[in-house]
Amino acid sequence: MPTLIIHADWGSAPRKRYMARAMLENDRYIAHAPEPVGHSETLFERMHKVVGEDDTILIGFDFPIGLPAAYAERVGTHDFLDLLPTLGRGEWSDFYKVAEEPADIGLHRPFYPQRPGGARMHHLLDALDMNSTDDLLRRCDWASAERRAASPLFWTLGAQQVGKAAIKGWTQVLTPALTSEVSGVAVWPFDGTLCNLLTPGRIVIAETYPAEFYRHLSIALNPSKRSQVARRSCAETLLQWANEAQVKLSSTLQAALDDGFGLSPAGEDPFDAIVGLFGMLNVVLGYKATGEPDDEQTRKIEGWMLGKTTQHENSNAQQGT
Repeated sequence: MPTLIIHADWGSAPRKRYMARAMLENDRYIAHAPEPVGHSETLFERMHKVVGEDDTILIGFDFPIGLPAAYAERVGTHDFLDLLPTLGRGEWSDFYKVAEEPADIGLHRPFYPQRPGGARMHHLLDALDMNSTDDLLRRCDWASAERRAASPLFWTLGAQQVGKAAIKGWTQVLTPALTSEVSGVAVWPFDGTLCNLLTPGRIVIAETYPAEFYRHLSIALNPSKRSQVARRSCAETLLQWANEAQVKLSSTLQAALDDGFGLSPAGEDPFDAIVGLFGMLNVVLGYKATGEPDDEQTRKIEGWMLGKTTQHENSNAQQGT
């Protein structure tokens, strides 16, 4: 099992990025209170210093890792990790520049819009030659019986958008990690199954989705995670899970759960960091399947969310975002 498990709740703004970690000590995980991610460029270097050279690290990020299959087909790529280092360079130099006007959108500049005011989803669909919003979703983004569809990768407007977080995640975390001198970095499921990737000395990156983990952990938030009362009401459920899974909590984490992570609505970020960590532990400890994708397109292009229900169990009915 990984010596260190980390979940990073990844907002587009640095102040909204929190991570929570669990260390394996004497065959038992000890979970610690969330903390700011800090400089993303040095994250892996800092995590390496926490463990030994031969220890394994599993780290989850809640930004999309992968491309919608329809878009990948348009640009002629069959491997996301092969394409990733070229994004932002050469013919892809404008890829991360969010389009300001519909005329600016193109296959090599797909993120839109830069700001609100007249922006419409059909501008993106028309410019990228897509038939519907579904073409901008990966299969793991589809709606299911338990949750609505995620926001399309390239849309950058609204509270549910993931585009800006993806831009920051790909440029500040993924690409540097895969092109730096830090050895042994792998990305699930692109580089293999989780079981095969968790080998001594390796850092394994996986995509996570706290909204998916809510269901796994039987969390119900009312009215929303921005409410301290709602977050505090989940403490008993999370503590019960930790007790049953024999995961020990630090005193500071115990206090944070009891408090509901503070009065501010910003407490939703450290809360999601802990939900993500517990969701990852739930998978690592065998209480939930990894959700390994079973087709080449998903494994190499679209990616998958750790622990998510497999494609065959997805609802065929997709809902609008």
